[in-house]
Amino acid sequence: MQQVDVYGVGNALVDIEYEVEEDFFPAHRVRRGVMTLVSHERQEEVIAALRERGDVRKMMGGGSVANSLYAISNFGGQTFFSCKIADDEAGNFYLRELGEHNIRTCGDFHEVETGRCLIMISPDAERTMYTFLGASEFLSPADLDFEAVRRSQYVYIEGYLVSSDSGRAAAIELREFAEANGVKTALSFSDPSLLEIFPGQMKEMLGGGLDLLFCNEEEACLWTGTKNLSEACVALRPVAKQFVVTRGANGSVLFDGSYFVEIDAHKVKAVDTTGAGDAFAGGFLYGLTSGRSFAESGRLASRAAGEVVSRFGPRLEAGDYQKILPFN
Repeated sequence: MQQVDVYGVGNALVDIEYEVEEDFFPAHRVRRGVMTLVSHERQEEVIAALRERGDVRKMMGGGSVANSLYAISNFGGQTFFSCKIADDEAGNFYLRELGEHNIRTCGDFHEVETGRCLIMISPDAERTMYTFLGASEFLSPADLDFEAVRRSQYVYIEGYLVSSDSGRAAAIELREFAEANGVKTALSFSDPSLLEIFPGQMKEMLGGGLDLLFCNEEEACLWTGTKNLSEACVALRPVAKQFVVTRGANGSVLFDGSYFVEIDAHKVKAVDTTGAGDAFAGGFLYGLTSGRSFAESGRLASRAAGEVVSRFGPRLEAGDYQKILPFN
């Protein structure tokens, strides 16, 4: 079997994106700026309200780890994705996209329809997500390919899996198998709301500590119970040997296990922050697995994230990733 740079596990979701005005959120009881898990019926209710205001901006394959693997693959890395979809129109669309971008996968179809993520972009470019997990809720350890894991440099776990008992079990089993087989472990906290709602379950996923953690500044302070970034960075050391804290327009702070490195943000006009963290993680993991230093990987990741927020949607066009590489 072919070697794998990054083996990811996460939710397979088809993204549906709309631009909205600020009054939409209170009018339709939507919590702004975070990810909220909702029923199919509730998601349809909000989509119906959005259709009255305008056409969908974009529809494409999504999911946090999937977005990162998409970036890694188009940079030139080898990737594998464990997920759960249905044998329906959305699921087959999703599967075709994985194949078109050389992201290998495995697993059986589920009878519940493929999940969707409704993304609402406000005038300040902030993203608000309403997620119906659908088939993704039933991701389980049976969907893992342990031979592919054994041949990987890193496994990358999506924090969103914390909300599903079977998904969380898959994440834990993947981490434990990787640890036992000398494969490095990485995880993203994914969203502040998860740390508020599922703190005990997230501890289970973290286990005794990771090789690499991705989080933003709000998540770092929330998880460690600290008041500022400096305190949070000290408190994160027992959580992961190395970590990355993204700070939006203020750049990012990297800890390589010995030293801290500050990386400037790539300056752009932001129009949509959806997928910024995913692009950063994808660029960073590609950098590390292709032999770049922590600082070089951070600069590449910053450029990738900046390019993503300068346009709508969580992904660049496939050919645009290669255009970024000479920058580094």
